[in-house]
Amino acid sequence: MNINGAKAILYSLANQGVELLFGYPGGAIMPTYDALYSMKEKLRHVLVRHEQGAIHAAVGYARATGKVGVCIATSGPGATNLITGIADAMLDSVPVVCIVGQVATDYLGTDAFQEADIIGMTVPVTKWNYQITCAKEIPAAIAKAFRVAASGRPGPVLLDITKDAQVECFAYRQPDDVAAKKKMQRQAVPDEAIKQAAALINQAKKPYLLVGHGVLISGAQAALKQLAEKADMPVASTLLGLSAFPSGHRLFKGMLGMHGNYAANMLSNEADVILAVGMRFDDRVTGNLKEYIKQAKVIHIDIDQAEIDKNVASCVAIEADAKQALQALLPHVAHHQHSQWHQQFSSHYKLEYERVIQDEIHPHEGQIKMAEVVHMLSEKTEGKALLITDVGQHQMVAARYYQFDQPNSHITSGGLGTMGFALPAAIGAKLGAMQRDVVAIAGDGGIQMNIQELAVVAQEKLPLKIIILNNSYLGMVRQWQELFFEKRYAFTALENPDFVAIAHAYGLRASKVTARGQLSSAMDVFLNTPGAYLLEVAVQTQENIFPMVPSGASVSETRLS
Repeated sequence: MNINGAKAILYSLANQGVELLFGYPGGAIMPTYDALYSMKEKLRHVLVRHEQGAIHAAVGYARATGKVGVCIATSGPGATNLITGIADAMLDSVPVVCIVGQVATDYLGTDAFQEADIIGMTVPVTKWNYQITCAKEIPAAIAKAFRVAASGRPGPVLLDITKDAQVECFAYRQPDDVAAKKKMQRQAVPDEAIKQAAALINQAKKPYLLVGHGVLISGAQAALKQLAEKADMPVASTLLGLSAFPSGHRLFKGMLGMHGNYAANMLSNEADVILAVGMRFDDRVTGNLKEYIKQAKVIHIDIDQAEIDKNVASCVAIEADAKQALQALLPHVAHHQHSQWHQQFSSHYKLEYERVIQDEIHPHEGQIKMAEVVHMLSEKTEGKALLITDVGQHQMVAARYYQFDQPNSHITSGGLGTMGFALPAAIGAKLGAMQRDVVAIAGDGGIQMNIQELAVVAQEKLPLKIIILNNSYLGMVRQWQELFFEKRYAFTALENPDFVAIAHAYGLRASKVTARGQLSSAMDVFLNTPGAYLLEVAVQTQENIFPMVPSGASVSETRLS
């Protein structure tokens, strides 16, 4: 079949099972968009309003579906606008393929109009990137891009395709990718390490199971639950591991990290054996590494060898897929009961409930609190919604107070902490999971970074629900300024627009809540109104999020106030 490179791009994407693209057209990618015009029935294209919206939407789609997300942009500023989202995908292990146009081969290196060295710029934040200057390279390069993005520890891939490669004709043939795929098959689980890990768990008096994003990526939730129940192990989750284990389960002790639960953090430094699965011991989880879990024998399961022993030394290292490793471990683990160990968690939780939680979810006076909004949302949706959060105080509150009942129900920007993530990521997630109730939660600061993507919600007629928790501040930064910078509130107060009017301008339903008595009925309207709906809630302006592990402190120094 003799076709041009632009059609070869689209045929190759279709052969990879792609059904949805997020993108924004421009000069250097125009031949591909022209070819897309005749393939609209086979490849659905969603026109975002900013290229950052395209990459975040592709990430949301990938995380909601387990498939590879795809975005497309032009050269120069179109390509560079993707970089923040690519870095986000790299740190959070999300498989996305980014296809960008480039100036014609003869103009490379001449500082031509909208030329940028996107290959050089994205080397540190991609698993693989490659510049295509010849049309015949396209099929094999796209096949490899999807293979690399999805294999091992997933991540982003970028293909930079010159304009002449898009218009050049060649004899198209889909590559035979079987041999290449075999080379990248998952490694076998090391049997001896499994037996050593089981022996440690069976001997433990205070075992502790730490759950990361890798559990969700590998689909290991069922095996994780079986293992935890059999060994009677307390379970705590990283921010990205949330929903891998049911929030209401008796073994679940909450979230780890800077604003995690008191028991989950404090008792990390009392466990004698820690089984860490699909998590990388990042600084927000560990606090001061010199004071972190020095008493524990650590079993670390991770598919990425580079993460093992990087921050925390392991006693037993298992480089393997989380699901395969847990399934291999399960038969070797004995039935146990650790009632006294669980009682310690209960005592710590009681203290946190009395000092923090009770007043946050059931306040009797003052302004509405973020926690009571999230708690109410959790109850009214029975913990079954797919939650997409932005970055800031609301992100921590949502993670702490939404009771996740179903796996893969929490999508947020973890490693990079990208404000502006929630709205476009929720668009991608909703398009990938139309059968689920998808709720985006954002702060008044973050929502304005990509608020233009409301146009996509309107144009695509997406029944997406959006909550803005408006405290008129960059709340997380303000909290640090209060606690650590002697209340010098440098440029964190916000004079916000009328968010309801903005939603109405895009043709979306919206309303605002300013009083506690309005909240429940407004939430019912928000959830039960067909189609998209934006609910703005005016919340306490100078609320702080506790517990908190101060930067550089030990998790044993977790503050309740």
